[in-house]
Amino acid sequence: MSSAARAATGVVLLGGLVALTGCGAGGQGRATAVPTLTVQAGGDPVTVQPTQYCRGGEGERYQVSPPVIEVAPDTTVVLTVADEVAGFGWGVQVFDEQLQERIGEVEVEDGTTVFDGINTSDVVPATYYLVVVQDSDPEACNGLSGAWPVGFIRAGGGTPATSPSASPTG
Repeated sequence: MSSAARAATGVVLLGGLVALTGCGAGGQGRATAVPTLTVQAGGDPVTVQPTQYCRGGEGERYQVSPPVIEVAPDTTVVLTVADEVAGFGWGVQVFDEQLQERIGEVEVEDGTTVFDGINTSDVVPATYYLVVVQDSDPEACNGLSGAWPVGFIRAGGGTPATSPSASPTG
């Protein structure tokens, strides 16, 4: 997927997070669980739940709070996705501490399940979010796909002045 297409996909995906509060539990009771993400940056692995996901042709949104982890400077971030996410392709979007403004994007090779190409010191602000965004199928779920946000506070960089909002604006 081209950078322009992936960027457009991200706008659709992350812009959809605005409606989180009205979506309820979205797929509770379904036989198959939505895929999670595992992130590790020097400490124990952290499991990240999606805020949205396209399953069976239906877009689902989930009311979850993204984890925020404190990390040391110059530490490799290891992201592990489920095979079904890797099969569609995915990338990483970098957002500010409020999860409002996208400040960067990292391409991930299709089929990758484990990615370690991000360092905690790669991002200029000390507090930021990485959002794993699954490539979408424009024919399914109106282009909505999976999104897994996780916040980082780099040690020695201070803490956010305010807590992040529940959803980005795109």
